[in-house]
Amino acid sequence: MAKRIKNTWYVSYRPRVPPLKRDYARRMTETFPTEAEAKSFARSKLAEVDDLAAGTLNPHLPKRVIGPKAMAEWLAESEPDSAG
Repeated sequence: MAKRIKNTWYVSYRPRVPPLKRDYARRMTETFPTEAEAKSFARSKLAEVDDLAAGTLNPHLPKRVIGPKAMAEWLAESEPDSAG
């Protein structure tokens, strides 16, 4: 049986143009195995979404939560030597 890759990071956002009017408040979330992949996805969504946030999933430690106000600072951080 193949080893399942465990995702430890998430990026959550609210689409600026929802698919349906009733979905306006709905948030979307994607998960990633590394911080670098989460940052890459967040950068690609930055201009087209509202309320972009990211962080680590439980039980990953240390716990990180990056809110919308801290997003630019997080994206500017250099990548750590380890993978996430």
